Amino acid sequence: MFHKTGARKKKLLTDPVAIIPFPNQNLRHKVPQTPKPMAPPVRQEIPREPEPKVSAIPIGTLNTTNLSIAKMMEKEENEPATERNIENLPREDFSLDKLKMLWRRFAFEMKERSLETFYNAMIKREPTIKDDVILLMEVDNQIQIDYITPHLQEMRAFFQKELRNYAVNIELFLSAHPEEEIKYLSGKDKFAALARKNPNLHTLKNTFNLDIDY
Repeated sequence: MFHKTGARKKKLLTDPVAIIPFPNQNLRHKVPQTPKPMAPPVRQEIPREPEPKVSAIPIGTLNTTNLSIAKMMEKEENEPATERNIENLPREDFSLDKLKMLWRRFAFEMKERSLETFYNAMIKREPTIKDDVILLMEVDNQIQIDYITPHLQEMRAFFQKELRNYAVNIELFLSAHPEEEIKYLSGKDKFAALARKNPNLHTLKNTFNLDIDY
């Protein structure tokens, strides 16, 4: 008996084709694998040292053994001229009138410091100048010389600076006429003259708070 069979259908090019593997062949290894995308390399940041902070306002004190020029000049001006080289310092000319003005100014500074003997000796007579740079101060007695001498260095430094002449020096000498009367400019000067003869007047003035401004 013959079975009736239908004709085989013709395959098209678009039909799927079954692939029969050979013995011991694994088709899974033949399947193309899509490569995984490679991760971009990690860029390591190199740590940077922090930049130094700059302050607009100076902080702290700079330790240095070097003196600034300004400080060196100030130090030299406050030192007596006998202790340093005066050749490199000012030696300006000055007038007698300027000297007299500074003389009375220094005298009243001594008075404010309660150096009455010094003050009285300065206002009794005006200074004179010898050899352009020597200031002569005439005093009444050795007591005044002994009292003033410890202050001569300060006095000399004052006139050197104010007169802008660091060759200036001061000499004391005893008066040939210690009791010679002089003309006074104010009541204070008259009182000072009387107090030179009688120092107890200062005690009397301070005890009773007397006013001698007349």
